[in-house]
Amino acid sequence: MSSYLKSHPTRDGFFGTYGGADLPPVLQPHFEEISKAYDTISRSAEFIRDLRYIRKHFQGRPTPVSHLKNLSDRCGGAQIYAKREDLNHTGAHKLNHCMAEALLAKHMGKTKLMAETGAGQHGVALATAAAYFGMECEIHMGEIDIAKEAPNVTRMKLLGAEVVPVCFGGRSLKEAVDSAFQSYVPQAETALFAIGSVVGPHPFPMMVRNFQHVVGIEAREQFLEMTGELPDMVGACVGGGSNAMGLFAGFIDDPDVALYGVEPLGTSSNLGDHAATLTYGEDGDIHGFRTMLLKDEAGEPAPVHTVASGLDYPGVGPEHAYLYRSGRATYTAADDKEALKAFYDLSRHEGIIPALESAHAVAFAMREAGKNPGKSILINLSGRGDKDIDYVTETYGFSVD
Repeated sequence: MSSYLKSHPTRDGFFGTYGGADLPPVLQPHFEEISKAYDTISRSAEFIRDLRYIRKHFQGRPTPVSHLKNLSDRCGGAQIYAKREDLNHTGAHKLNHCMAEALLAKHMGKTKLMAETGAGQHGVALATAAAYFGMECEIHMGEIDIAKEAPNVTRMKLLGAEVVPVCFGGRSLKEAVDSAFQSYVPQAETALFAIGSVVGPHPFPMMVRNFQHVVGIEAREQFLEMTGELPDMVGACVGGGSNAMGLFAGFIDDPDVALYGVEPLGTSSNLGDHAATLTYGEDGDIHGFRTMLLKDEAGEPAPVHTVASGLDYPGVGPEHAYLYRSGRATYTAADDKEALKAFYDLSRHEGIIPALESAHAVAFAMREAGKNPGKSILINLSGRGDKDIDYVTETYGFSVD
């Protein structure tokens, strides 16, 4: 790993003032067990060998980097490239950490995997890992997201997972996390709560980033081979932030590479209409860790909105909060209309149907290309849009003004 990754986070899981593990006493020993097991297994030649085999022969890695020539020509200015995590098995980057978390669970003697999911990609990936390793699987998903992401719900059930509908509060990703934690407590002896992003108590922000680092390692090598130089700008959508941290990790020690996280601006900048945590949030605590947070008038996590179910979280990974405060990464936002236009444009002009989450990164590249002639932009196409096509076409038709 690079020098940054070796020194961040601290041993107790802090990125500057963000991170840590603020847990109820009943969960502390279980997370300490996970941390200890990860420290051991991540340095094990057997684990590394097994994970490399899975990535090559099951996941289909490495995924390619594609030059989006048609989109670049239409936008003018910078050349746009995409790391194709949509071609990873199950259609998104999520399997990178799910297979590794399942390996960890087997090492710990666990028999069940549990998780929350928003857009369903993490749920599908974890259900896939559970099927591969012969484990039980329980996925908590908000009712709103179940309705929007019906294809992924079907996939989870086909893979043998129990999908638990979450019908309280905003009935979305935050509530799915709450529900999964509640269910996990009495099952912690036999189950691993496989958190689906670089969020949650330590060691998950570090662990998920490290498992996703393969995206950045591959992309850096591939881009150099394609162009002979590093990209000028690297961008990815940010909800919790796992796909972004995976890509960023490959370039974070390259000072000439500018890192950009793209948050969901939803329908407006009004609280409740977006999920742009770093753009409009403040320091706070959620789900056992310190980060930046969108808060309501009572100081509680605020309701959020975005067309992309996988980004509708009122917090953000603590490492993103640290990179924002330190200035190493810049965070911007794309609204629903921009993301939908990018969804249609990438489909029509490149033959690639992106996930709505990834479409936020595409929108960023399209916006920035014209401002940066002679430069290169590499984005993470974190997932494919199969899960979104019914919702998009039924709601918006086959084009957007």
